Formats: sequence, C-alpha cells, structure tokens
Amino acid sequence: MTDTVKFMRVEGNDLPLPGYATAGAAGMDLRAFLPDGSLTLEPGEVVMISTGLSVELPESTEMQIRPRSSMALKQQIIIPNSPATIDEDYRGIIYVGLYLLGGDPVVLNHGDRFAQAVIAPVLKPEVIEVRELTATERGSGGFGSTGKG
Repeated sequence: MTDTVKFMRVEGNDLPLPGYATAGAAGMDLRAFLPDGSLTLEPGEVVMISTGLSVELPESTEMQIRPRSSMALKQQIIIPNSPATIDEDYRGIIYVGLYLLGGDPVVLNHGDRFAQAVIAPVLKPEVIEVRELTATERGSGGFGSTGKG
C-alpha cells in the first residue's frame, strides 16, 4: 500500500488541497468549493457541498468524511450519513451532505473548512455461511445489555 493520496481539482478551484491542521491530526480538513461565494444553510435543511476535488486513494483504503467537531457542537451542523465513505475506485467529485439541526441559519463561505477526511484501511475478508457462531459471554445481548454507566 502506498501512502500517497492524489487529488484533482475541478476547473476554477484555487483552494488549498486538503491538509492536516496539526502533526497529530487524524483528519484532513476539506474546504467548501462555492464559486458563487457563499451558501446559507437553513434549520432542517440538507445541502450537498462540493469540495471541488476528485481523489485517487491507495489500494485497500477508503476516505471517511466526518463532521468537524467545531461545526457539529457550536453550529449544530452534522453530516447525515456520517461517516460518509469514498471508495478507492470512485473518481467523481467529492460532495458532502450537511444538515443543520436547528437554531439560526448558518452561512458557509467559499473556502471554509467544513468537514474532515480520514484515510482508513479496508479489510476484505472471505465471506462464508455457517450453521452456528462461536459462543461468547455476551451472546445475542443488544442495546443496553452490558448495563448502564
């Protein structure tokens, strides 16, 4: 596996490529490609925001698109299908869905950092059918089965 991620800009995109804000950051900041300048998100509205980029990922990886914590906690903007997955063989423009949970409308400007991308390994195990599974202490206990707190 190579450690190189290749980005291609759409015509007119002069924004910085995705990058890490600190040496220890797990996610690369993605910027909003809004050639018209800005977009207003209304409460309860879902919008698709272009990054103005296409990507070529290393083999056996995916790009997970996640909310930026500051936008989620301070402005109540989430990514409805978070984490969104960009597959290694996708070559189209990367769009990110945003949903404003509530509160006041929020203006997103061209070039604003609005999401983050994490490159993660993908396992592709053999899929088989069996008649029974190995028993565990938890068994089939689901939501809340391990107790509170």
